[in-house]
Amino acid sequence: MTTERKLVGFENFKRNNPLSDKFDMNRFHHIEFYCADATTSYKRFLYGLGMNLVAKSDLTTGNKTYASYAVQSNELIFVFTSSYNNQLNTEELKMPHPGFKAEVANKFVLDHGLAVRAVTINVEDATKAYDISVKNGATGVLTPTQLVDTETNKNSVISEIKLFGDVVIRFKSGDYDGPVLPNYQTIPITAENNTSCGLVRADHIVSNVPHLFNAVDYLMGALGLHEFSEFTAEDVGTVDSGLNSMVLANNNEFVLLPVNEPIFGTRRKSQIQNYLEHNNGSGVQHIALKTDDIFQTMRELRARSASGAGLEFMPRPSQSYYDKVPERLAKGGKIEDFSPEQMKELQELGLLIDRDDQGILVQIFTTPVGDRPTIFFEIIQRIGCHKTADKDKDKAAGVQEVQCKVRTTIDQQQSAGCGGFGKGNFSELFKSIENFEKAQETV
Repeated sequence: MTTERKLVGFENFKRNNPLSDKFDMNRFHHIEFYCADATTSYKRFLYGLGMNLVAKSDLTTGNKTYASYAVQSNELIFVFTSSYNNQLNTEELKMPHPGFKAEVANKFVLDHGLAVRAVTINVEDATKAYDISVKNGATGVLTPTQLVDTETNKNSVISEIKLFGDVVIRFKSGDYDGPVLPNYQTIPITAENNTSCGLVRADHIVSNVPHLFNAVDYLMGALGLHEFSEFTAEDVGTVDSGLNSMVLANNNEFVLLPVNEPIFGTRRKSQIQNYLEHNNGSGVQHIALKTDDIFQTMRELRARSASGAGLEFMPRPSQSYYDKVPERLAKGGKIEDFSPEQMKELQELGLLIDRDDQGILVQIFTTPVGDRPTIFFEIIQRIGCHKTADKDKDKAAGVQEVQCKVRTTIDQQQSAGCGGFGKGNFSELFKSIENFEKAQETV
């Protein structure tokens, strides 16, 4: 008799890092979106998220197959790519990505609209990463390919495996240190043209799938990721709908990949099922963007939103949510480092706040950024969880040993994943999306 697998839920889950990676993974590099018009798309996020154009490949650089533009803020790099024509002879054209296929890109956009095509992870060896992951059950998409930059003579090796649906994980290694791949034309950021709003890097990238255990077994088996956290419908759902979720992480926990599935039998269709239907299958639901000062970042992003050209954010939580903030933060620690002015601004900006046994999590979510109610962004700050001085132990373990100290600034020694994923925040987000769907009449 087969025992039915079940999640234990947020309260009963015990975090443990078994250091189970099957090859060396560092952190996210660039995230590539396929879209119908790359110029329009990149300019929207250039302004809406406070990023800078740092690289391009298009007709002006000799690429007659596709247009691709990279925008950057600190470590965060987005690439927006669209096809020109699927009838051209690509063998003679200057394409930075030799595996690009116009017919695949065109079908991707038709099926999914604006959506993430590739999640790129910096690895020690992209050939080794591909060989090991495929040997352990991953579906290969692009075999290891060496790319040499004609200007610097530096190289990257890239390879790709399937993530979920039409999304791929792209492994990247080598000595090329440009913002994307070799043979993009780089565009330097100067002090005069830097428009950053303080976004630092991708904190986590969330996927929606129809069957959770199949998805996480695939990733854990192929890459060796471990479980970082989990949530059930009882943790985050409402009487109307719900979801199940597991968060996967690599050894250093800078590669965080949460995965959600819908549940059925509720009064309303699960928002995850709604995503799957509008996206025509599995895909990336949202990307969390880390900042070291969410107050400053959100003041600027709110101003850009008010101008009509920025991104829109989910409605502010109710007063009852903020009335319970001191009680929520007091569990397991003190909150003296949050001034009355900051507590007031928290509410004015519509920020969510929660904590775990290590630190505090402050976050806010945009509404969907395209025509479809699919992909959106999260702005996040993690407060606390700073490294101990035992560097030898850290190096041997491959992870950061941390101690919690509630602070309102973050330094580079902070542990990844500090503050977890916040049950209270997750629940509030779920309610917001549910209300947004009702307003949009999507279900």
